[in-house]
Amino acid sequence: MGNTANKFIILLRAVNVGGTGKLPMSILKDMCVAEGFKKVKTYIASGNVIFETEMSSNNAQTALAARLEKYTEKPVGVIIRTPDEMAQVLKANPFPNAAPNHNVAIFFDQCLPADTLQHVQGQKDEKLSLGEREIYVHYGEGMGKSKLKIPMAKNGTARNMNTIAKLIDIAANL
Repeated sequence: MGNTANKFIILLRAVNVGGTGKLPMSILKDMCVAEGFKKVKTYIASGNVIFETEMSSNNAQTALAARLEKYTEKPVGVIIRTPDEMAQVLKANPFPNAAPNHNVAIFFDQCLPADTLQHVQGQKDEKLSLGEREIYVHYGEGMGKSKLKIPMAKNGTARNMNTIAKLIDIAANL
């Protein structure tokens, strides 16, 4: 392996969730290999992929998005981060004492407007915090009981802190 290989973590939006967008992880892995990604690992069936490539993050993201759209016949949200960026998300978690399975980061492609959280509805015991390209949410009673609506969230994809930590760990051991 040359020193030009970059490690990335890709998070897919709306894959294998609630019966929509069925995409077997084995097919996702095959797509990544077909793009020339190396050491491809998937984690749980919600569209998490860790890999190495000599491509830039933008090129890897664009290539996989195009392949996924061809397969699913509709656009699939592809969010990309480096392992360091993921570690930063975990470190910046404003709710470090919350149960990690009730504590999520919603990831976005772009920096978020300062007024993002002003449009939230249905908030009860949930706590929210705006990151740079993430919204942190602590679901007090858990996601299942929550009536929280974050309009911007439709453009992002959420992962809980346990999953984020596991993705960082997989990337470190790639």
